[in-house]
Amino acid sequence: MAEERHYMTEEGKAKLEKELELLKTERRKEVVERIKIARSFGDLSENSEYDSAKEEQAFVEGRIQQLETMIRNAEIIEEDTETSTVQLGKTVRFKELPNGDEEEYTIVGRAEADPMEGKISNDSPMAQSLFGKGIGEQVMVSTPGGDMKVEIIEVY
Repeated sequence: MAEERHYMTEEGKAKLEKELELLKTERRKEVVERIKIARSFGDLSENSEYDSAKEEQAFVEGRIQQLETMIRNAEIIEEDTETSTVQLGKTVRFKELPNGDEEEYTIVGRAEADPMEGKISNDSPMAQSLFGKGIGEQVMVSTPGGDMKVEIIEVY
């Protein structure tokens, strides 16, 4: 079975690689030390510090596996300067209709998505609504708060 591709920018991949390195070199050691200390408290059956440390260890190891898979299956988004339509890796600025409020988002892969930073996943309903559209087009986009009509102002 082929593994799922993880679309990301070079910057996004570097960020994941940095997180992976931190988890492997520092967090693993910290968790092992916490487990050692908790074991020294004696009876493990009622040792909340031990349970907490083991849960953290499971989280760290799970995140390491997740990051390794994402990095191994990374597909770097190539910048296409030839087109002015909304696509993966592009930033789109639009205004809501009729009030004119402007918003700007960069369409990235799921691994990099961070709406608070203006990066939305290519799998999101909003990105799907905007894909393939160009400057001046009016589009109905889906948001958690309901559908809204927007006009695309800029794609870069």
